[in-house]
Amino acid sequence: MPHHEPLWSDSVYPLTAYLIALTGSSLGLSCARRVQLMGHVRGRGWLTGGAFSLGTGIWGMHFVAMLGYRSSDAGIRYDPVLTLLSWAVAVTFVGIGMLLVSRHTTRRSLLFSGLLAGAGIAAMHYLGMAALRMSGRRVFEGGTVALSVVIAVVAATAALWATLRLTSRTARFAASLVMAFAISGMHYTGMMSMTSAGAAGAERAGGLSPISVVVPLTIGLTFIVFVVSFAVLMNPVGDLARELARQQVAPAQAGN
Repeated sequence: MPHHEPLWSDSVYPLTAYLIALTGSSLGLSCARRVQLMGHVRGRGWLTGGAFSLGTGIWGMHFVAMLGYRSSDAGIRYDPVLTLLSWAVAVTFVGIGMLLVSRHTTRRSLLFSGLLAGAGIAAMHYLGMAALRMSGRRVFEGGTVALSVVIAVVAATAALWATLRLTSRTARFAASLVMAFAISGMHYTGMMSMTSAGAAGAERAGGLSPISVVVPLTIGLTFIVFVVSFAVLMNPVGDLARELARQQVAPAQAGN
């Protein structure tokens, strides 16, 4: 049977995918900073916004990047259930990681949260790959798969560390740039691990076309970015910190 390596078209898809990952990372870290400041109970709205922003950004990066995927099988389609499940996994695991690190700021908690969130990112990627409907048998090289998982875990841990340690807006944006690069690196490392073996032109089952996945993804991501960005701009970290300080001082003054 012939063995087909994946090919990639022009650079517009990787660049667009990186910008999506950067947007999700930037908003996710901004929300995570507010969760850390307010606590996981009072900051549950920020926790939700951060999980949706970062999780959807990672998921969107994957499927936009996949628009550039080329193989001898020209009719790639996606299983709708696995595609949706991959999004749910990304949002859920990122959210759990953010929740855990906001409750316990120890090094052990950071490492565990990063491991959990990174595992979710990797699971999203490989569920997205499992959603591919294409002729031939997919083969994954174990060492490269393991490397992609390590990259995902390191990226998630670094992002959560940045949430705890970096307070300036410039530092968090720099962390977002690095995280988006790591997310993209994880995706393309994971893609390097896969080859397809089989006869081109074999009959394929139905499913979603790449465009039918990306169009609603773009609409949904745009909505999330608009809502979360508006909330972030209307609630600067400095204002929230001052408000919390006033709320803590008021009961003490009343007691006196």
